[in-house]
Amino acid sequence: MQDQAATPSASLQEANNPELYKKIVWRLIPFLCFCYLAAYLDRINVGFAKLQMLQDLQFSETVYGLGAGLFFVGYILFEVPSNLVLEKVGARIWIARIMITWGILSGMTMLVTTPTQFYIVRFLLGAAEAGFLPGVLYYLTTWFPTYRRGKIIALFMIGLPLSSVIGGPLSGWIMGAFHGVNGWQGWQWLFFLEAIPSILLGILTFWALPDSYEKAKWLTAEEKALLKKDLDADDKEGKHSKSSFRDGFFNLKVWMLGSIDFAILLGAYAIGFWMPTFIRNAGVMDTFHIGLLTAIPSIAGVICMLWLGASSDRHRERRWHLCIPLLVGAVGLTASTFVSDNLVLTVLCFTVASGALIGAVPVFFSVPATFLKGTAAATGFALACSLANIAGLVSNSLMGLATDLTGTSNAALWFFSVCLVFNAFLALAFPRKLVNR
Repeated sequence: MQDQAATPSASLQEANNPELYKKIVWRLIPFLCFCYLAAYLDRINVGFAKLQMLQDLQFSETVYGLGAGLFFVGYILFEVPSNLVLEKVGARIWIARIMITWGILSGMTMLVTTPTQFYIVRFLLGAAEAGFLPGVLYYLTTWFPTYRRGKIIALFMIGLPLSSVIGGPLSGWIMGAFHGVNGWQGWQWLFFLEAIPSILLGILTFWALPDSYEKAKWLTAEEKALLKKDLDADDKEGKHSKSSFRDGFFNLKVWMLGSIDFAILLGAYAIGFWMPTFIRNAGVMDTFHIGLLTAIPSIAGVICMLWLGASSDRHRERRWHLCIPLLVGAVGLTASTFVSDNLVLTVLCFTVASGALIGAVPVFFSVPATFLKGTAAATGFALACSLANIAGLVSNSLMGLATDLTGTSNAALWFFSVCLVFNAFLALAFPRKLVNR
């Protein structure tokens, strides 16, 4: 049913149209958040499957680490092309395509029996998912002005930590409750059942997501005019923003952003993919209990995302809102290597690290659109994500290799901490007047 096209209330026209943006948020963000939750769950549930899969298939830690990491090779190779296609064909069709194909491929992981098959399906899953995150981030810049994006991106991206808050206990329960049903192992049921939401959400995208605010049937003509006025004013404030493909790709600031996000994801993926193993090594064997404990660092991530995103918008400050969380994350990862046999302290250290690193993500993704727009923004978001997601291959491969060679992952976590400290100070190299708006 079409919304009433009455004259908007006075509150809609005052204080930067809060009622208008509240309406847009409720129409877009919950759905996109659920999509991201499904995407990230399909990306990291291999960390839970590992608890049974490695023994069943006789895979080494190195095989697992390489397979988990190969996801990011496909992701990196196709991320920029995917975002450019999204800009041309529209968000509705392209995001639906991404979600349906990644759901199918994630479900097919249940059929692997050899390392080669595992490598291939993980690579294809990355290629299928490529472009979802930068595509949505670019899409949101066409709906919200710069000064609102930190909070909005945080609301969207809480799907990332929520995937562990919900997915951790759920994954542990599936692997325990369904093990042996219909002759399938628990890890096979895990891949099968958790692929279904992605496919269903992909189909719903055709009805739930308008390509642009101009095509949103639930906005009145006057609301669209108010939104256009806000976005045009924001473009004028960022009058030095670049707009071409070259401006987005051959831009030192974008490559700097890629380095910062690379450091964030080194730590975040170490926690996301290996947290179940850390908890088991600390003495917990029941998969459901492991799932509950993995949710704790992710709850901290949700809280810090919302807090840091809102704080960054309120103060119109981006650099220190990146620098300090990266330093705190480095401390948390380093401290975890000295308490790996203590369950409480292990969970505490990774909770601190997860809260800081995941909390910094919406602040980070508020930065590209402060100096890029149009095709340059689409390219810049995708390039920064591509560079950063090399961390997925590096993080998982180094964690697996370090574990096989030394019996612990400490050396890898120390390296990740050094990267975080370096990039914490790199964040301060951005011109304050350019990004703090």
